[in-house]
Amino acid sequence: MIHFTSDTHFGDPRVLRIDRRPFANMAEHDEALIENWNQMVSTEDEVWHLGDFMSLRAGDPDLLLARLNGAKHLVIGNNDPVAVTEAKGWASVQHYAELRAGEHLLVLCHYAFRTWNKMGKGSIDLHGHSHGRLKPVPRQFDVGVDARGLHPVRLEDLLKTGSKR
Repeated sequence: MIHFTSDTHFGDPRVLRIDRRPFANMAEHDEALIENWNQMVSTEDEVWHLGDFMSLRAGDPDLLLARLNGAKHLVIGNNDPVAVTEAKGWASVQHYAELRAGEHLLVLCHYAFRTWNKMGKGSIDLHGHSHGRLKPVPRQFDVGVDARGLHPVRLEDLLKTGSKR
């Protein structure tokens, strides 16, 4: 099974303030996001993380990646330091990706696109970065944790809800 997520910002205290995540401190935040991830994702699953994975304040990226279930792919975000992008725990690292999920072509980037490849032929744009603040557009989904109840999400669940947050 494939899951998508973004903007976990492990170890970055700004998310408690700016995004008003409901945690008293970063340790509580990080543990809750790890638990949410592992409740949704099995060890056999794949996860596409669309950027802004962690601050180096959270420690060693490979130690954190080892605590998270699934084969993990990173689509680089604007807050991903080199130590994160070069961590050994990623199955792949890129700035942009396209993949097929059943009959769907998925366009993956940290940033939301105004237009994207094969948009007129039904492709789907998955992104992060906006923390659930963008107006919905057909076949475009913010997969960031702020827009998805602090959990990774499956494509099937996104398609059931339409472009709603």
